[in-house]
Amino acid sequence: MNDSAIDYAAAFQALPGMVALLTPDLVIADANEEFLRSAGRKREQVVGRRMFDVFPDNPNDPGATGTRNLEASLRRVMATGERDAMALQRYDVEDPERPGHWHERYWSPCNAPVFGPDGDVVLLVHRVEEVTELIRTRGGRSTGRAQVLEAELYTRARELQELNERLRRAHAREREVALALQEAMLPARQASNRRAAVRYRPAVGALNVCGDWYDLVDLVGGHRLGVSVGDVVGHGLAAAGVMGQLRSALSATSRVAEGPAQALDALGRYAHVVDGAESATAVTTFIDFDRQTITYSSAGHPPPVLVHPDGRVEFLDRATDTPLDARPDPIPRPEARTVFTSGATLALYTDGLVERRREDIDTGLARLADSLRRHRAADPETLADAVLMELLPPGGATDDTALIIVRL
Repeated sequence: MNDSAIDYAAAFQALPGMVALLTPDLVIADANEEFLRSAGRKREQVVGRRMFDVFPDNPNDPGATGTRNLEASLRRVMATGERDAMALQRYDVEDPERPGHWHERYWSPCNAPVFGPDGDVVLLVHRVEEVTELIRTRGGRSTGRAQVLEAELYTRARELQELNERLRRAHAREREVALALQEAMLPARQASNRRAAVRYRPAVGALNVCGDWYDLVDLVGGHRLGVSVGDVVGHGLAAAGVMGQLRSALSATSRVAEGPAQALDALGRYAHVVDGAESATAVTTFIDFDRQTITYSSAGHPPPVLVHPDGRVEFLDRATDTPLDARPDPIPRPEARTVFTSGATLALYTDGLVERRREDIDTGLARLADSLRRHRAADPETLADAVLMELLPPGGATDDTALIIVRL
């Protein structure tokens, strides 16, 4: 039997468990017959409405956390693209025939993503098993064993909920501190000569933040500018600390190095003695505005993009080497040079801008090139905003994103 012969709509309705499909806005797109039956709702009462408008928390229970826990799980799935199995939940349901009357219910939910062609989460599968009957016995009266089971399950659920809430608060606090630390360590967001625009977008989620960095430095000897970006493996405060050390080291070496390859050589030796710098990547460019040349070198980082005034796109990928600290005994890194004409645009970025789950990176690079080409006439600030708007997912990326636009 081929796919065209399968009635997937009928198969969805016949699923033996309770299943609902939600949009990224948490609107119920569809629900199978078992979901409607167990929830005591008709299709027109559910489909097209926001999940928590149909199923709010019991207002008579001040300790109710069902909607908050479920929404947190659904948003984790959207942010990570991974399935999330929740702890046992008490989530009361209002009697549709008697508004204001609530039935005590217990559920075991699991949420999973559905990906679109571009790798983004386009739907959420919300599957739930009702376990109320495991807690209650026949006739609504509990035997001693059932009472013990009920008390233990309810206690464990509450403990897990409290633990999850404490972890959420701790992660949120770490995110705030890490962002503040990164903000303090990164340079000003606009070069003094107003040729450049920089953008940094932290990843969505509590811990996915603070691995990326950028730097702009005036170089000695003529009208020259050093522009660099880098990415540290890992997230949170530890990554922010390593990021700050590497950025400062490269900024210093760029001022005295003969070229970008020599600057990365020195940075690689420094990374060898920095805990957490393993597999970090970086790319640095030396722009000479008098000679109209760009000299560049990359340590395992995605290539800078040079867009010429006529719309021709050039990836600066002729001097790519291994990440920092990848070799026990470093050897001189490669270096390449290209020329530009006035009005060209140079873009440096980190992988959060172009990488997507289940998508080849060449697709993201082509998307970036197309966006830069179409908006090349805009000023750097406008161009940077346009690129981020077109390339980042509406809900934010799951990895940091740094972007530098330089008008040459």
